[in-house]
Amino acid sequence: MPVHTSESSQGHRGRGIGLGLALGSALAFGGSGVAAKPLIEAGLDPLHVVWLRVAGAALVMLPVAVRNRALLRRRPALLAGFGLLAVAGVQACYFAAISRIPVGVALLVEYLAPALVLGWVRFVQRRPVTRAAALGVVLAVGGLACVVEVWSGLSFDALGLLLALGAACCQVGYFVLSDQGSDSGEDAPDPLGVIAYGLLVGTAVLTVVARPWNMDWSLLAHSADMDGTPVAAGLLLGWIVLVATVLAYVTGVVSVRRLSPQVAGVVACLEAVVATVLAWVLLGEHLSAPQIIGGAVVLVGAFIAQSSAPAKGSPEPVASGGTERELSARGTSA
Repeated sequence: MPVHTSESSQGHRGRGIGLGLALGSALAFGGSGVAAKPLIEAGLDPLHVVWLRVAGAALVMLPVAVRNRALLRRRPALLAGFGLLAVAGVQACYFAAISRIPVGVALLVEYLAPALVLGWVRFVQRRPVTRAAALGVVLAVGGLACVVEVWSGLSFDALGLLLALGAACCQVGYFVLSDQGSDSGEDAPDPLGVIAYGLLVGTAVLTVVARPWNMDWSLLAHSADMDGTPVAAGLLLGWIVLVATVLAYVTGVVSVRRLSPQVAGVVACLEAVVATVLAWVLLGEHLSAPQIIGGAVVLVGAFIAQSSAPAKGSPEPVASGGTERELSARGTSA
C-alpha cells in the first residue's frame, strides 16, 4: 500500500510538472509574434527574422547537439522531420503570416492544428475518432469563420491566411514528432537532442531559403517601433531567440513526453490567448466582438478536439491520453 501511494504521488507530481512545462511553453511561444512584428515592420524580411531566430537558438543549443551526436545515426528521419516541420515550417509560415495579417488572427488560424491532428489520427493511423472530437472540429472551423469574417468576403489578406494554415499543418508535425519514441523506455531519444538537431536542420534549410547574406544587418543596431514605443531591436531579437524559441521548444517537447500530444496540445491552445492579448496591449491590434467570440469558439473546439483524440494503441475512441500514458509507463517499468 505505501508503495502504491508513493507511485500515485509520483504520478501526480509528474503530471503537475508536465502541465507546468506546457503552460510555460505556451507563454513563451505566445510572445514571439509581438516581438517579431516590430522587427518586420522596421524593414527586416519575415524570413530573415525566422532565420535569426532559428540560427540563434541553434547556436545556443549547439553543445547539446554535440553531446547527443549519436542521434544522427539512430534517428536521422526524426531529426530531419522535426527540423523541416516543427522548426523551419512552423516558424517560416507563421512569421510570413503575421507580416500580412494580425498576430492574433494568425495564431487562431494556426490552432486549427488539433483538427488536423484528428485527420492524421483517423486517416493516416486509421484509428477511430469520437463524436466529441468531430464536434470540436466543427466548432473550430465555425469559430475560424468568425475570426476571418467570411461575411465580409475574407477581409484579411488571403495569402496571409494560407500561410497561417500552413503553420497549422506544420504544427501537427511538431506534436506528432515530439512524442516519437516516448514509449521506448531508456531507448527514447533525448528530447533536448532532438530539439538541438531540429534547430540545426531548420537553420540549414532556412539559410538556403532566406539568404541571410542579403539581410540589412544595420537594422539590428537601431530601435523598432512597438505601438509608438521605441524598443532596441537587439533586445527584441534576444527575447525571440532565448525565450520564444529555446525555452519554448525545450519546455514544450518535454511536456509532450510527460503528458501526451493530446493533453499538451490542449494547454498549448493558451498560446493563442497569450499572443492575442499581448498583440492587443503592446501592438494595438484590436479585434472586433465577433472575432473575439469566434476566437473563443476556435479554442473551445481545439480543446474538445485535442482532448478527445484516441490514445496510443487504443482500438476504441477515448477521452484523453493522460491516464493511458501513465498506466503504460507503469507497465513498462514493472
